[in-house]
Amino acid sequence: MLIRTHFIITLCGILFLISYVEQKFVFVVVALIATFIPDIDSRFSTLGHRYFARILQFFTKHRGVIHSFSFLFLITFLLVLFFPVLALGFFLGYGLHLFADSFTKEGIEPFYPWKRKSRGFVSTGSKTETGIFVFFLILDLFLFLRLF
Repeated sequence: MLIRTHFIITLCGILFLISYVEQKFVFVVVALIATFIPDIDSRFSTLGHRYFARILQFFTKHRGVIHSFSFLFLITFLLVLFFPVLALGFFLGYGLHLFADSFTKEGIEPFYPWKRKSRGFVSTGSKTETGIFVFFLILDLFLFLRLF
């Protein structure tokens, strides 16, 4: 999926949970940054065209280990141990990115190193994805207005 779709889906998750979170600013910032991170292994992504990402891309393939719930659980566990205030936002942003990508035709390997893929029917950049984007945009507007 395109980053705009990941962003708007993560925003929806943020708006659902924001009233239950104590450190709201940290939660929002971490969740929004975390939704960009899984695509660091693609040279065409927002983060992937940066120099530091090129080194990582030499060792990984797109939608490999970094696009797995195994990796998400490991990093979230480490955050819970060392930086607990970041853990929920990271888990939400990163997890929703993976969940959304599991509905694309390319799919993901959710429990890497197990090679079984989770695939869906959505083509990246398609009209279907645009429809998903518009749906979540409208839902986000309703959730945002609900806060006031």
